[in-house]
Amino acid sequence: MGTKETIRSSALRDFGLNRVVLTGDYHINAFEKELRYLHNYNVDRLLAGFRETRGLAPKAEKYPGWEDTEIRGHTLGHFLSACAQAYDQTKDPQMLDKLTYILSELSDCQFESGYLSAFPEGLIDNVEKRQPAWVPWYTMHKIIAGLIAVYRATDSADAKNIVCKLGDWVATRTSRWSQELQATVLAVEYGGMNDCLYDLYKISGDPKHLEAAHKFDEIPLFKAIAQGCDILKGKHANTTIPKFLGALNRYLTLGESEKFYLEAAKKFWDIVVYHHTYITGGNSEAEHFGEPDVLDARRTDITCETCNSYNMLKLTRELFKLTRDKKYADYYEMNYINAILSSQNPETGMTMYFQPMATGYFKIYSSPFEHFWCCTGTGMESFTKLNDSIYFYKDNALYVNQFISSQLDFSEQEVTMTQSANLPESDEVQFTIETIDGQDKEFKLYIRVPHWVKSDVSLWLNGKRIEADIQKDYIEIDRSWSSGDRITLVLPLKVFASRLPDHSNVVGFQYGPVVLSAALGTDDMTQSATGIMVRVPTKRMLVKDFIIPNGITPKEWIGAIEEHIVKEEGRLEFRLKNTDEDDRLVFTPHYEQHEERYGIYWKIVESDSEELRRHLELQRLEQQVKDATIDSVQISNDQYELQHEIKGENTFSGAWDGQNGRLANPGGWFSYSLAVDPSDENVLQATFFLINHNRAMNIFVNNQLLAREETGYERRREFMTREYLIPAELIGKNNQVVVKFVPEEDVNGIYGVLRTMRPL
Repeated sequence: MGTKETIRSSALRDFGLNRVVLTGDYHINAFEKELRYLHNYNVDRLLAGFRETRGLAPKAEKYPGWEDTEIRGHTLGHFLSACAQAYDQTKDPQMLDKLTYILSELSDCQFESGYLSAFPEGLIDNVEKRQPAWVPWYTMHKIIAGLIAVYRATDSADAKNIVCKLGDWVATRTSRWSQELQATVLAVEYGGMNDCLYDLYKISGDPKHLEAAHKFDEIPLFKAIAQGCDILKGKHANTTIPKFLGALNRYLTLGESEKFYLEAAKKFWDIVVYHHTYITGGNSEAEHFGEPDVLDARRTDITCETCNSYNMLKLTRELFKLTRDKKYADYYEMNYINAILSSQNPETGMTMYFQPMATGYFKIYSSPFEHFWCCTGTGMESFTKLNDSIYFYKDNALYVNQFISSQLDFSEQEVTMTQSANLPESDEVQFTIETIDGQDKEFKLYIRVPHWVKSDVSLWLNGKRIEADIQKDYIEIDRSWSSGDRITLVLPLKVFASRLPDHSNVVGFQYGPVVLSAALGTDDMTQSATGIMVRVPTKRMLVKDFIIPNGITPKEWIGAIEEHIVKEEGRLEFRLKNTDEDDRLVFTPHYEQHEERYGIYWKIVESDSEELRRHLELQRLEQQVKDATIDSVQISNDQYELQHEIKGENTFSGAWDGQNGRLANPGGWFSYSLAVDPSDENVLQATFFLINHNRAMNIFVNNQLLAREETGYERRREFMTREYLIPAELIGKNNQVVVKFVPEEDVNGIYGVLRTMRPL
């Protein structure tokens, strides 16, 4: 037996989306809202950029937002995947007609070379030439993945032909890469190009596609992570996670000879989940990983990009199928409920970009047809596959991983199983077995024992209490099943506190699998902008984010948390006891929190303590900088740099010592357009790295020299922030200025965040 067959024979299998039907009200509504959204698209508007690129007249105007920028076309890729998933479940003929029409149009838009995109191939050239370009390979990944999804759901020969030709173009392009050029390309976000090309190879069997997939494998990154080195600081999270999805897919594609890639993926998962993850299962701040175990210090309004949660669930799902390790199922539940379900507005069906972990902010959802964020696309996919990881099987073994009301078609054993669950409203879960032919069926049933159970689980079979046989954290029931057999499982729910590693007194609260948050009102729900047309919440008032226990220490209060957060009788509401906030704060499931400011994490402090004084002072200073800022750009983040009209020559970006930076070689330069306030004093704030010692950077504002910044002779691994007063005559009556950085005789750059601000 070959190595690929060995993997397939030992790994668990998932059920097709058409074989698991969700029956709970919340999930039914979430799916229906997504279906309605997909049906409301004008697909000719999604296709307009593809027709333009091919030199054909568009049949409709392009959608605005991100679909009218260099990243155009990514939404169609997500749309194809989401519609394929929806069709797989519903077999809706309208959905099939929509997909058939799109394939016909894409076939017309495909070049003889196989190239197919809503942007010209010149953007791919820009990446290779180190010219600014907004992640063209990332968009290409979405298109290829969408076509593969359609092929798998519909068995469309057109989908296969189009995607194979596109794969041929990728193979031709990547075959010309030198090692140096490969490194240049892979330094720019490319989504899961390795992942989708391994999937394509499984369909085509063409070795060119396999070779092309391997061109997108970052071996140095995989080796470092496989050795347990946490080198994630400063790396763009949603750039990095798909790389390991591709690594895992190489192992799944080629077998045990590539086990190194499996080990890299497993180690990466451990590092992210145990050292970079918040209570919801989300990760990142400003889309980037930080220092391991530094989470409290990075709680802001732009934490936990939802795309990261989507991709971590994909990785988790496959690792569970290979290992059957319950830790993956536990994390999947945490992320699914508290990040994914939490990301959709149940009234509109719209989804979120960032999920703030700082107390006092609020949720902001995408608009239907104006913005087209990356998380809009992954949201389409997430809410058309809510049923994909509840059950798994292998031969005569059936695994129940999630407690979600649903009906399963287990045709391999000629059985249907109905699950009735209503966590966290009820701690009771029921399973009813029906055999298709009325005959008894023998199979093993494995039910996950969650990490959050208060005490031993209770189990009944047909109304009779039985002892739960727990093997590797799964209840195992091996018997001959009769039609009508009923299992009742009681999973005692408890309240518990989740601490942050860099501050043991900063805690979030859970009830069973559900994260709790406290509503903080609707005052001044003003939105602000970041990146390219991304909306973020503001907090222009002081929001109390700490709790003071009465008469006991924070450690004592947290240690007896079940006595200090108490559930209201008959309601999913929780109130504090023995604190200064007993009468104000009411905690409810966070995934149901949609309209108010909220607090997930709270600092538990003693009154009149030095810690409380430091906390308040730090809050004040952070707010002071935020209030003084006129404009800012996150350096080396493609989206934010493009928003600020980046230009340059011989320039490149990356991360050094955990700070994102942009540098230029001698003779090169880069510039940004930033807002200023002509009616006030303006300061430019920039950060330099002292490891670039004995170098000079000339800083120009509107082509006039503002400053010459010299780093000293001493080489130190420290960052240095400088502020420069911008003379009024360089601004005039303008509301924007162009800030240009030109190194002198050696490579040099700036790091972190570049700001224009009022003097502090």
